[in-house]
Amino acid sequence: MPDRAEPTAPGTGGPPRLDGRHLDGNALAGPLSGLFVPDMTMATGRCGTCRREGLLADALLYAHAPGQVLRCAHCGHVTLRLVTAPDRFWFDLPAGSALSVPRPDAR
Repeated sequence: MPDRAEPTAPGTGGPPRLDGRHLDGNALAGPLSGLFVPDMTMATGRCGTCRREGLLADALLYAHAPGQVLRCAHCGHVTLRLVTAPDRFWFDLPAGSALSVPRPDAR
């Protein structure tokens, strides 16, 4: 595990500050399971900024917002956003593309 004695703020090119407001990426597995059928705890992703690859579980999830924001554990940039609405999921990637998927349990 990298030494995080001198972390920097997200978006500054260094590791994110670990201020206790985040959960680990496993916390996003439940909400994502409504969108993706496979077990998401072993999913891997790549940061669009630093290009590092890693497990979803290693990313930092900020869930205290209207949506859930996943940040790269290495550089702190946003790698994924997920908003759950009553009738659909909004899945946003940092390149600006978004995916809207109707929820099967919507009325």
